[in-house]
Amino acid sequence: MSMLSFEKRYRVRGGTLIGGNLFDFWVGPFYVGFFGVLTAIFAALGTLLIVWGAAMGPTWNIWQISIAPPDLSYGLGMAPLAEGGLWQFITICAIGAFVSWALRQVEICNKLGMGYHVPIAFGVAIFAYVALVVIRPVLLGAWGHGFPYGIMSHLDWVSNVGYQFLHFHYNPAHMLAITFFFTTALALSLHGGLILSVTNPKKGEAVKTPEYEDTFFRDTVGYSIGALGVHRLGLFLALNAAFWSAVCIILSGPFWTRSWPEWWNWWLNLPIWA
Repeated sequence: MSMLSFEKRYRVRGGTLIGGNLFDFWVGPFYVGFFGVLTAIFAALGTLLIVWGAAMGPTWNIWQISIAPPDLSYGLGMAPLAEGGLWQFITICAIGAFVSWALRQVEICNKLGMGYHVPIAFGVAIFAYVALVVIRPVLLGAWGHGFPYGIMSHLDWVSNVGYQFLHFHYNPAHMLAITFFFTTALALSLHGGLILSVTNPKKGEAVKTPEYEDTFFRDTVGYSIGALGVHRLGLFLALNAAFWSAVCIILSGPFWTRSWPEWWNWWLNLPIWA
């Protein structure tokens, strides 16, 4: 019932960016909006193109299906559909769907009268994807530097790029990204575990209040960031994980072409070791 009463708060007209009241409606609990329709169109078209690409390929094995980017010889130009053009159109559909979904989130935020934390956070994830299929290929001068759309072929691409720079985990931006990913998992698992423990007490015990949560962490780690603070911390850690993962791949190739362990020679050349 609480969810139903909450929906009444934002099932109001207005807050749309484009289209006015034309698409300002819901399907069940889901808000549609102009950008919701646009997302559905891009997603459906991109999916159909992937199916078309699979039909042109040698197998229907979902692990082996792969839509490859154009050959490096095409540079930043358009390629024939069977030689990478499909990958280009699928990429356009994917970016269109992601951006439309983010703008739909903006409209929902307007209806709720809240800040744009959710679409901004999603925007960082979009940036990470665009860094792989647009920014890095453009900087390297060919769409062929993007990753293929396929399960095994994508993993092979990741492995090959890693070996291209000898030890990719020596990339300092990659180090930051991995650190933030692991720290996000640690912080939110600690938070989630605590919430489960206080809201699922033993039989006969009362549900604990936030004061118990604060006390637990003060006694355990010496400081409690608070109920609101832990969510802000989780957002900060997660956004940094996605941001630095995008930075690490943009640096690799356009700005650094040698093995990443060589980058650390500055440390060995410091005067303190002389």
